[in-house]
Amino acid sequence: MSKVKNEPKIKSKLIVAIREQLEHRASWLYLLCDEAKKRGLDPNDFAAAAIKRCGLAQGKNLVKKGKTKSLKGLRKTLFTKPAQWVFEMDVLENTDETLYLDFHYCPLVKAWQKAGCSDEEIAQLCDIAMCGDHGIGARFDSVLELPKCIAKGDDVCALRYKKAAEKKTEDKKL
Repeated sequence: MSKVKNEPKIKSKLIVAIREQLEHRASWLYLLCDEAKKRGLDPNDFAAAAIKRCGLAQGKNLVKKGKTKSLKGLRKTLFTKPAQWVFEMDVLENTDETLYLDFHYCPLVKAWQKAGCSDEEIAQLCDIAMCGDHGIGARFDSVLELPKCIAKGDDVCALRYKKAAEKKTEDKKL
């Protein structure tokens, strides 16, 4: 029996339609990794790097859009009210230096569940997918910690963006 629990509470037609788009993208990741394995390739050798590149590109655009590297800017440009509904997200803390979010639902995990992935596969795919979020954080001069994760059987995905200590030290020197 799966330890992964991931059921939405918000079920409006528009939110469901948006989630289906995210599920479709998650299916791409699963199928790419599955085909790589069939060909004797280890997805861990390339998938995380590719997804991080995507996150770095997205993060660069978000910084331009918001005209700031403040984590308040990240919340305003990426974690908007519609995104909060899709992921059933709570914004717990948001300052220039920190952004703490709890996601209560994940459409990516739902796609992997629908595909029949094992708990181990779901956890691996999530680790790969989260590399995009790490890349976004890097563009905001922050690190992302993930102390809890739906894909690993937790009740929430706890995303904790924090300004990188080395950047703070560098900034003080300037």
